[in-house]
Amino acid sequence: MSGKVTMLPFAINGRFATQSLSGVQRFAGELTRSLGKLDWKEEAPVLLAPQGRLTEDEPFDLPVHQFGRLHGQAWEQLELPKGAAGRYLINLGNTAPVFKRDQLVVLHDAAVFAQPEGYSWKFRAWYKLLQTVLCHTTTQIVTVSRFSRDELARSLHIKPSRIGVIPEGSEHISRTTPDTGVLERHNLTGKPFVLAVGNLARHKNLTGLNTLAKRLQEKNIPLVISGGLNTSVFSGGSELPQPAVYVGRVSDAELHALYNAAACFVFPSFYEGFGLPAVEAMACGCPVVAASIPALQEVCADAAVYASPYDPVDISQTVLKVLEDTALAADLREKGRERAKLFTWDNAARALMAIARNGAAR
Repeated sequence: MSGKVTMLPFAINGRFATQSLSGVQRFAGELTRSLGKLDWKEEAPVLLAPQGRLTEDEPFDLPVHQFGRLHGQAWEQLELPKGAAGRYLINLGNTAPVFKRDQLVVLHDAAVFAQPEGYSWKFRAWYKLLQTVLCHTTTQIVTVSRFSRDELARSLHIKPSRIGVIPEGSEHISRTTPDTGVLERHNLTGKPFVLAVGNLARHKNLTGLNTLAKRLQEKNIPLVISGGLNTSVFSGGSELPQPAVYVGRVSDAELHALYNAAACFVFPSFYEGFGLPAVEAMACGCPVVAASIPALQEVCADAAVYASPYDPVDISQTVLKVLEDTALAADLREKGRERAKLFTWDNAARALMAIARNGAAR
């Protein structure tokens, strides 16, 4: 009897590539591109996607196979298992087909369990059911921080050792050429301003910036907010702080320009699984004021200063201290750039494949 280990070929669930860009789609796209750059001794993965236009602008450096007549969750649950037959399936966006044996799924956080009021009841019910079922099959589970690992283990009633941890990356923002047009359109060129990135989900806590917005107005410093609202996912209950400059969804190049020009980035979330915007800001040399929550403290370490997300006055005072203390701001810029270097999509891809190869070995 031979002891030789064989390996299933790999496939990547490419449903994300047909969706509009948000945090999860960002993760999936960047990680897929880094997977395409790996030195594959075995057969390189194939990206499996529904029919239709791919919304990702950058190439994946992997073969792409689009098939089926369905879209969305129906395609993923009913047609993807057949298209991925005989392959180990890598699912990067919180969901995966229930009737697929050989696969891995990245669950980014336990927010639907820990912050249920931030999501529509349909979204919440589907994610809770699907993730609970997946965790009680042979599907490998992966997440993006030690905090999320422990939260998922508690919420899904599985052992933390069942869940692998990989990092996220930040170099996607640094490799773009800043588009300063966003500054010109909103009259921000040459002005100090404070930047926040988020949506109206309650756990993003944008209302916690109301006190800061008023204090900044007294100093003639704008609070600038970038992000979008998906009412089919988020139940709302949060409002934009006033006064503020709301720039909506922006491109990576525009976001790079905003990070570069901002005097400070503030991230007041009650709950995060990783906190990618904070790492993006650090990569661009923008001082970060982060909520004193476990995931952000794990990711940012001493490269940020912290304020209680439950205390709007604390948030305001901490941001103002960064604006007024040039030595502190300079220290945060330097530490932030160094800290961001630890988080790369290439590192994430290698860590993911170390886990996936164990699952695909036969």
